[in-house]
Amino acid sequence: QVQLVESGGGSVQTGGSLRLSCAASGFTFTNYDMSWFRQAPGKEREGVSSISWGGGSTYYADSVKGRFTISRDNAKNTVYLQINSLKSDDTAMYYCAASRWRLYSGSWQNHHNYIYWGQGTQVTVSS
Repeated sequence: QVQLVESGGGSVQTGGSLRLSCAASGFTFTNYDMSWFRQAPGKEREGVSSISWGGGSTYYADSVKGRFTISRDNAKNTVYLQINSLKSDDTAMYYCAASRWRLYSGSWQNHHNYIYWGQGTQVTVSS
């Protein structure tokens, strides 16, 4: 049974930090590129960051560059998203997703390229 389980969300003040985790099971983790998406109420789902199967390639949305860092630990079947300098615009449900395709700069933000999705973890930023 395939599972992606996110954790680490919460309520933080502007400028704070969080570390999101996504634990994968039920599939061969190293065969998949992994990404984080987010969706705020009334807004479309947005690709936040992506990492290749071996960790050698990473991508970020312009809105999070310099503040978010994606990483993965293939020994633990887990992908992480370190979020720093949080802003109110970062408030959203954050989802991790797995893609069987090798993603690149022009494809990683297309949610149709992902086969597995987690249930999400809520991040709320208040001033």
